[in-house]
Amino acid sequence: MTARPDAARGGTETALVRPATAGAVAPVPPADPDAGGWVRPAPDADALRGDALLAVALFFGALLSMVLFRVAGMYEHVADGWLAALLLAATTLPLAVRRRWPSAVLLVVAAAFITGQALSVPETLLSNIALFCAMYTVGAWETHRRRGVLVRAFVVVAMMVWLLTSLFVAATDPEISEQLPDQVGVFSPFVSFTLLQLLTNVLYFAGAWWFGEHSWRSARERARTQWRTHLLVLERRRGEEQAVALERLRLARELHDAVAHHVSLMGVQAAAARTVLTSDPQRATAALGHVEEAARDAVRELHGILGMLRDSGAPEPVTDDGSAAALGSGEALASLDVARVPELVERAREAGLAVTFQEIGERRRLRPLASLNLYRIAQEALTNTRKHAGDGVRADVRLRWLADEVELEVSDDGGTGRRLRTVPSTGMGLVGMRERVAADGGTFEASRRRGGGFVVRARLPLGTPLDDVVAGAAARTTEADR
Repeated sequence: MTARPDAARGGTETALVRPATAGAVAPVPPADPDAGGWVRPAPDADALRGDALLAVALFFGALLSMVLFRVAGMYEHVADGWLAALLLAATTLPLAVRRRWPSAVLLVVAAAFITGQALSVPETLLSNIALFCAMYTVGAWETHRRRGVLVRAFVVVAMMVWLLTSLFVAATDPEISEQLPDQVGVFSPFVSFTLLQLLTNVLYFAGAWWFGEHSWRSARERARTQWRTHLLVLERRRGEEQAVALERLRLARELHDAVAHHVSLMGVQAAAARTVLTSDPQRATAALGHVEEAARDAVRELHGILGMLRDSGAPEPVTDDGSAAALGSGEALASLDVARVPELVERAREAGLAVTFQEIGERRRLRPLASLNLYRIAQEALTNTRKHAGDGVRADVRLRWLADEVELEVSDDGGTGRRLRTVPSTGMGLVGMRERVAADGGTFEASRRRGGGFVVRARLPLGTPLDDVVAGAAARTTEADR
């Protein structure tokens, strides 16, 4: 706002004010800023302390400005000193709580400002700054946006009415009219002065309104950024938890497939050894030898699985009988592939299971993980046959190499005697096999046969689009090297 025109010495005082610094935003917004009802977080203690210091500084600055105006003699008739100081205090000191009650502060400051100008308080510079700051704060901090708009509109209308009234009084005052030079034309001195006052006030209030709204929008955008960061952190934590769960599931599947196979084998051989211990010590000794070998294989595979949990890739020593060579943490698992399925069948045959193996087609290159999964599926299927089929069971293992797929089929006839259920079925074996096949993008079937027995069939693709991309990139790299 500008000062009212005074006798012979009326002038225009304009102040440019930098918008007040917005208060700190809470690290994590309590709600989505784009949702309805969002409010700007309350200012912290440092911001409120800064407001109090600003209000005190403006008050003492206004007192000094009033003294300077009095000494300069720019006003002929001025208000009493105590009244002027009281009105200046009402104009500046409420800014100490401007962020807590912005609308109320603006109404108080505007009322004190108009009253001070009407009573000829000789100060306009700091009063204009205080009014600008109060109006800016309503736009930047008022939580009830509709109320903020209404309060600011009311103040702007009141100020314009007061300005036009002051200009009309000045135009009709004989003393002032006599001091204005006579000039004929559209832009007479009085008309020019009136237009200048209107333009200054329009820019003044428009600036305060725009800067306040801009501060509110900036705070909301910062809140959006923090909210999105918060969501990203939650998503990352959820992803980490899912990754941990998947890793636990994978390790549980590996442990189940390895331990169940070897422990089942040891159980069958130990039972056979106990049966023939007195009647055929030689067979009992051979059965116990198979138990020892299965125990060594179990320890070797467990070491490979547990080695995957370590950060370092250094090999850890493990011994079969206290003197064996060291085995790397990933070496044990890397050696388990589809090429060792015949060896797996042979061990099952030595353990007393009547099983045959047939490989159809030309062996093709298979991804290491898919090869390991086929080995585990065959291992688990044979383990289930030993655990759940009857005496005299016969099993068949077939490995078929097709054009784009490899198929593993393990079937049995169910046996003819009593069922051996040395270990209760948990259903985890089929679940693990299905998960392995799904991870490689294949298909899995497990069902009972009409004539008796059970069949497990797994089909895995020989390649994936990613493999084609990698192979193509490798070919291009080789060609470029040439």
